[in-house]
Order: sequence, then structure tokens, then C-alpha cells
Amino acid sequence: MKRRERTRQLIELGGLVAKAGLPELTDDDRAVILGLMIEGAATLRGEHRQQALTLWRRRGKRAFEHSPDD
Repeated sequence: MKRRERTRQLIELGGLVAKAGLPELTDDDRAVILGLMIEGAATLRGEHRQQALTLWRRRGKRAFEHSPDD
């Protein structure tokens, strides 16, 4: 059962990468996409963590509200 849950989580996370348009914006350059995520993680480890979470959560919620379900 845990394996199925993990698989579902990975598929959903990949869907978020696609929904954000990252494959198109980076010409599907996986190193660039990983670099973006590493940069985001570094921001979350920094002193502006709460501000970043608030901003990104707001943007994410708007994107979910204004995009069709895929």
C-alpha cells in the first residue's frame, strides 16, 4: 500500500511541474527544473521562509482557481 501512495504522490508532483509550465519554459531541461527546485528549497531554509511560503501559497491557490482541471 505504501508503494502505491508514493507512486501517486510522485505523479501528482510531476503534474504540478507540468501545470507550472516548467517543461515548456525550460525546453524540458531537467537540470534547470531541478535547479529551480533547489533554489526554492534554499529559500525555505533561509530567513525569509514565511514570506516565501505566504507568497507562493497565494500564487498557487490562484493558479488552481484559474486553471482547468487536467
